[in-house]
Amino acid sequence: MVKIRLKRFGAPKRPYYRIVAVDARKPRDGEVLDELGYYKPVEKVDTFKVNTELAQKWLGQGAQLTPTVKDLFRKNKITL
Repeated sequence: MVKIRLKRFGAPKRPYYRIVAVDARKPRDGEVLDELGYYKPVEKVDTFKVNTELAQKWLGQGAQLTPTVKDLFRKNKITL
């Protein structure tokens, strides 16, 4: 099963995340199938960017959003 979830990067207490499509059995920071965008929560204004075409492609192939990514999409008014 493929999930669309966050992959953590950055320094301690200064994280940023990439939104990735990954096999659900892989570890959080493991090998990814595709990178869809990024999320930077520690900037003055939260930065969130996603390639909606790639996300649509993966969702069409049966991928599922994790609850956190689903909330980010909803918060940023991205409908898929």
